Amino acid sequence: MVLDTGSELSWLHCRKSPGLNSVFNPLASKSYAKVPCFSPACRTRTRDLSIPVSCDPAKLCHVAVSYADATSIEGNLAYETFRVGSMTRPATLFGCMDSGFSSNSEEDAKSTGLMGMNRGSLSFINQLGYTKFSYCISSLGSSGVLLLGGGAASFSWLKPLKYTPMVKINDPLPYYDRVAYTVQLEGIKVNSKILPVPKTVFQPDHTGAGQTMVDSGTQFTFLLGPAYTALRTEFLAQTRRVLRVLNDPNYVFQGAMDLCYLIDSTRTVPPPGLPSVTLMFRGAEFSVSGEKLLYRVPGSLRGRDSVWCFTFGNSELLGIEAFVIGHHHQQNVWMEYDLAGSRIGIAEVKCDDAGRQLGLHD
Repeated sequence: MVLDTGSELSWLHCRKSPGLNSVFNPLASKSYAKVPCFSPACRTRTRDLSIPVSCDPAKLCHVAVSYADATSIEGNLAYETFRVGSMTRPATLFGCMDSGFSSNSEEDAKSTGLMGMNRGSLSFINQLGYTKFSYCISSLGSSGVLLLGGGAASFSWLKPLKYTPMVKINDPLPYYDRVAYTVQLEGIKVNSKILPVPKTVFQPDHTGAGQTMVDSGTQFTFLLGPAYTALRTEFLAQTRRVLRVLNDPNYVFQGAMDLCYLIDSTRTVPPPGLPSVTLMFRGAEFSVSGEKLLYRVPGSLRGRDSVWCFTFGNSELLGIEAFVIGHHHQQNVWMEYDLAGSRIGIAEVKCDDAGRQLGLHD
C-alpha cells in the first residue's frame, strides 16, 4: 500500500482487474457498508477532496481522485473496520475503487491501494485520531517503517530530530492546498554554495502559489521555475567534469525533468564525486547526495549508455504552482509529523536498520 502524505482519501482496489495482484472483496466483509450519495458523510465529509463527489446510478456516493502524474482512479465511498496493531476503528471511510487510469501500470500493479495521510478530515490519521506519526522509506523497497502515535525521542539508535514548523494559511486561496503538510523553504545550496534565488520565490504569494509541500506520494522533488533554473545551472557547473549531459532538447523525463545524463550501462550507481544538494528549511536542513541525486530511467538506452536524470524537476512544467518534496529524497530519512506541535522532524537513518531495531524484520 502506498503511504501518501499529499492525499486525503485512503482507498483499496475493489475489483479484480488484469495486473492487480491483490484486491479487496467487499462481498466477503461483514463490516463493509455502502455510503448513499444523500448521506452527510457524502455531502459534508468530502468537502476537501479536489474533485467533487457525485451520485452513481445506484445512488451511492461516487468518488474520484487524480494525481500529478496523471494517474486517476474512481469508485465508491464506503465504511469499513480497520485494525492497526491492537486498535480497532469501525466505520472508517475509504474509497472502494474499481476503475481508473495509471501512468505507471507496472508499479501500480504492485500496490493494493493508498493510505491518505494529509490533514483533511477524511485522512486515515485524522479518522483514527492520532496526533503524531512517523515513517521511514527504505531505498531497498519493502523494509520501510510506519509508526502511528508516540515519538522517536526514546529511540537511542536515532539521531536527535531537527524540527521545522508547519505553515498554515486558513484563507481559501486558489493555488494553496490547506490540507497539505506545508513547511517554509528558505534557500537551496549545492555543496556550500547558496543559490542566488530571491527569498520571495520561496514565499507563497497572494494566490497561494509557492507553498512547499512534503508529499510522500510524489516520487521526485519539484521546484518552481526560478529555483529550479538556478539549481540546474549550478549542478551542471559543478558536475561538468564528472557527468556527460544528454544533449537532446526533446527528452524530458516524466514531463518535468529535463536534465539527464549518459552513464555507462554497466554502472548500477552514479559515479562518485557528485555535489550534495541541501534544502534549507526554517530550523532544519535536508541534504540530498549520492545515489538520490540521479535516477536511472528504466529501459532508456543510448548506445552503450543508460539515461540517468537529475531527481529535481520543474514543477511549472507539470502545471503545479508549488514546491513538492517527494519520497525519493525522503529515503533513509526518519520523518516525524507532530500534528499537535505543528512541526515536522527530520533525521537521517538507514531505514532497513530502523526496521530491524523496531523488530519489524530480520
